[in-house]
Amino acid sequence: MNKSTSNNSKSRSANSGAKRNLIRSRFAGGRLPEVEAFTASLPFDRRLYRHDILGSIAHARMLAKVGLLTPAEARRIATGLKQIETEITDGRFRFELADEDIHLAIERRLTAKIGEAGRKLHTARSRNDQVALDLRMFLRDELRAVVEAIAGLRGALIAVARHHLETVMPGYTHLQRAQPVSLAHHLLAYIEMFERDRERFEQALARTDVMPLGAGALAATTLPIDRAAVARELNFSRLAENSIDAVSDRDFVLDFLSAAAITAVHLSRMSEELILWSTSEFGFIELPDEFATGSSMMPQKKNPDLLELIRGKTGRVLGDLVAMLTVMKGLPLAYNSDLQEDKERVFDALDTIKPSLWVIAKLWPRLRFRVETMRLAAGGFSLATDMAEYLVRRGLPFREAHGVIGKMVRELAAAGRSLEDLSLGELQGYSKLFAVDSIKILSVDHSLAARSVIGGPAPRLVRKRLERFAEK
Repeated sequence: MNKSTSNNSKSRSANSGAKRNLIRSRFAGGRLPEVEAFTASLPFDRRLYRHDILGSIAHARMLAKVGLLTPAEARRIATGLKQIETEITDGRFRFELADEDIHLAIERRLTAKIGEAGRKLHTARSRNDQVALDLRMFLRDELRAVVEAIAGLRGALIAVARHHLETVMPGYTHLQRAQPVSLAHHLLAYIEMFERDRERFEQALARTDVMPLGAGALAATTLPIDRAAVARELNFSRLAENSIDAVSDRDFVLDFLSAAAITAVHLSRMSEELILWSTSEFGFIELPDEFATGSSMMPQKKNPDLLELIRGKTGRVLGDLVAMLTVMKGLPLAYNSDLQEDKERVFDALDTIKPSLWVIAKLWPRLRFRVETMRLAAGGFSLATDMAEYLVRRGLPFREAHGVIGKMVRELAAAGRSLEDLSLGELQGYSKLFAVDSIKILSVDHSLAARSVIGGPAPRLVRKRLERFAEK
């Protein structure tokens, strides 16, 4: 091989290397394949491709506006990026691990498609502010989807509750039967929980809706960019006001993961109750066939696998939050590659919480409630507090009334009897304050109706609260 041929070969090799990696001009040698594979985020951050392209188009248009690109170059960039989006969507795009991340993969392909104009796209931009932009845009869209999923579950719960305003069931403390409530009142507790979840996701959305592009690597740029124009095109409500914070902040990720973890806990508590209610020991509900699984060995089994998985997957979401908090706790300002861990945590939490919300919302309207079983379980000694409060209304101090009814329960339990078995004469044997009207309090329906303080289970109050939620 002559010298000229050798030089041409070296030139082609250098150009090939430049095409394979756009950011290694500082280095004489390539990275070890093991290092390349370990540090690449492309296997998972390719999910951001739509938002990366949207952000790049807005950036290119801004560069043309301020004179750093010609209008023709900006149009070529936008056209090329839209073509690349189609390639990725259709599965025709060739991802190369050497690209490291979705940003360089798209930029490499763009430069191959449109030439020199593609090399100008990264003007006044760093991958640090670019990835912050992509993740904020992605999460902004996903947060809206989560809010919609919560609304769907809330709507399902409201519809079921409206049919069970007077369905009596035992309320529990310490998993022991406590006092009568209605099924609607019980469901309303979950509706209240998910309403708080909705508020938390809305607040997370507001803090995510901040435009970081223009922060550069950490200290902005000397070039005359127009950040506000990019924010307007991408529909951001405000700009990040500190360039260091813009690239190193992941509070918005923590906000989302925190809200997701709390929601997952609520879903887990709900799942646990439905699992308990479906057992023979409780017998409050029957799971629909399409939401249950059988046993490979025991033909009689009808297992609540769906609910168990929702309960189990809560650990994933809690782990995502703890993992991200742990990543952030020791990071100096500004950007560090540790932040690459944020996307997998976000993706995993989203892929867990959204299907959980969707599927349990479909379950509730299909549940069959064993209303009579629930009513029977609400009886027994659950009216003891009502009877103590009756004596309070007749002037007896509560602690004395508590003692009277406690003795009554103790003696009845030993005799295998319940409160509903007592006659007026027997009641008066415990206290002369019991009058004829005391007999009516030995009714779970009376107990519900009488609990009419704000937040109580009286059907008229529960109905009004459900109506307020239905209007939101």
